[in-house]
Amino acid sequence: VTKEFFQLLSEELFDINSGLWTRRYGEDVTWFNSDCTWDEEGYEMVGVLVGLALYNSTLLDVHFPPALYRKLLDKSLGLEDLVDKDLKRGLTHLLDYEGDDVENVFCLTFEIAWTDLGKEHKVELKPGGANIDVTKNNKEEYVLLYVKWLLVDSIKPQWEAFKRGVDRIMDSSSLFLLRPEELELLVVGTPELDFSALENNTEYEGGYDKDSPVVINLWHFIVNTDHETQKNFLKFATGSSKAPIGGLGALHFKIQRAGPDSPQLPTSHTCFN
Repeated sequence: VTKEFFQLLSEELFDINSGLWTRRYGEDVTWFNSDCTWDEEGYEMVGVLVGLALYNSTLLDVHFPPALYRKLLDKSLGLEDLVDKDLKRGLTHLLDYEGDDVENVFCLTFEIAWTDLGKEHKVELKPGGANIDVTKNNKEEYVLLYVKWLLVDSIKPQWEAFKRGVDRIMDSSSLFLLRPEELELLVVGTPELDFSALENNTEYEGGYDKDSPVVINLWHFIVNTDHETQKNFLKFATGSSKAPIGGLGALHFKIQRAGPDSPQLPTSHTCFN
């Protein structure tokens, strides 16, 4: 029941159509919508969900970038944490450029602009930034301020509400002892799927055993199919497309015969797997 509760709530709160998350990076990245200034309670509820999932050792089917876990642990953020890969490449190219004519080649100032719903927005990265050219001498400052604005300043109210929700559950916990990569594993598990280990760890009930023809055919198909199908199977059976810490060999997995032969399709009970 716990897994199914988290699964259903996650589908609603992490829905791209909720307005909480930006569409800028596609559906494979869950990141705060800086234009959503009307639903702090929604962000706080998401934080509570993440905190409860950590507390109950339940994986979430969510696609947070590494930057979120670094922010949760109060780690410093840098260019490598940017979610926008094209922007990251562009800023890296700026830093690597060794010419003395940066202002003429890149034509940048300490002001950034973007368009949302047909409306142009501008923000200065420092006072008077619109009139300050980016040069060879100040390009590192420009990149640092740009990264800070994207990952901190532009989503400040959304992040504070989210963090407040996490802290309601995990305050006084030992999360600070973790590395960002370890925290990510606790929230979403590992993408490495060893189905041979899962097969060796599976229990059988209701008349099935490892030598039953149906079981043999199932594992033959799962082990040899493509990665995307394996992820879909795992999500169908457990509620998550990733493995817990320790891999699939650490997952409690059970296959049970549901009555006599029939044309009924397979069903799953995520509260058991």
